[in-house]
Amino acid sequence: MTQMKQGREFRAPENTADMQRRQFLKRSAAAGALTISGAPFIGNAVAAETTTWKIQTSWPGGIGLEIFKDWCNGIVEKTGGELAFKPFGAKDVVGEFQLFDAVKNGVLDAMNPFTLYWAGRMPLAVFLSSYPLGLRNPHEWDTFYYGLGGLELAREAFGKVGLHFVGPIHHGPNIIHSKVPIRSIDDFRGRKMRLPGGMVAEVFQAAGAKTTLLPGSEIFPALEKGTIDVADYVGPAINHALGFHQVTKYISMGPPGFMSIYQPVDLMDLTVSKKSWDKLSANMKQFVEMEVHTYSDLHHAAIQAADQKAWKKFEEAGTEVTRLSEDDVEAFTMLSVPLWYKWANKDAHAAKAFKIQLEYMMSGSLGYVDKEMIKGHSLKA
Repeated sequence: MTQMKQGREFRAPENTADMQRRQFLKRSAAAGALTISGAPFIGNAVAAETTTWKIQTSWPGGIGLEIFKDWCNGIVEKTGGELAFKPFGAKDVVGEFQLFDAVKNGVLDAMNPFTLYWAGRMPLAVFLSSYPLGLRNPHEWDTFYYGLGGLELAREAFGKVGLHFVGPIHHGPNIIHSKVPIRSIDDFRGRKMRLPGGMVAEVFQAAGAKTTLLPGSEIFPALEKGTIDVADYVGPAINHALGFHQVTKYISMGPPGFMSIYQPVDLMDLTVSKKSWDKLSANMKQFVEMEVHTYSDLHHAAIQAADQKAWKKFEEAGTEVTRLSEDDVEAFTMLSVPLWYKWANKDAHAAKAFKIQLEYMMSGSLGYVDKEMIKGHSLKA
């Protein structure tokens, strides 16, 4: 049994990681220079003392962790030594679900988590990352955050608990790995399934699945032992590096052009403790905010490029890709709409976020939702 088989060693796909890392660093450096040129000049500043942030990501391995560490290691040069990021992978300092409290309590300065992980303690988190049959493309989420007030809403909510939400970070859609073929919504019934919690878990529960919440680093051993037989996680490149092809035979996706109906744009973020954030100069705060926006674009593109190579590796491993039908999408929509309102009505911040998104989805720009779909449902706030 190899280390990979045991779920103990995580590597980026062979022959791609070095090239992608070099390309990412080249683009990141160029983007960083452009970022700085549009902000108060930082690049050649002579810092009296370097401020170092300890930042832990939710990436347990693969190209996601490689990109994160490369980005963090480049910050000190971009800021002329004024600010440095010290990166940690998943579980290096604390468990993934302990990240929120670790940053809040000063164990870490910042975190790069999957935003949805905080749904249980902050209902707004459900609407800060894509949810079943909601907004479906990265540009739609950028519109929500940077054009329709989503960023301000997130910062207001996180600020109440001593945290500063810097910005969202794209990586791509989530896919489902399974030991048995999933060809329709009915095939989820009775399956033991790993999901990230929140509304995503509840819609699959409504479809008959028996769901459990696990961090990404624990999915492989759970599949290997049979604790679960279906698992949602991120995209092909990361999941192949984590060895999912060794313990499952199938990947389930939405209809063509709709890669994931339940989380088509799984968002991460950078969130910093308010105490650490407030120590930065105004110029440096502006730099970090703009840098995160740039990193989101580069992170997303690098992972999508790696995904294209990973699909071939899954094919070589004998993995079969199955797709749900448009009828399944309609069935999932019927299960999802009541859950939209259930979660939106949990608190005022969640209601505000969903109202913005609902109006956007009903607008001429998107047209995902019509009045008949939401008939009988209402927001309390």
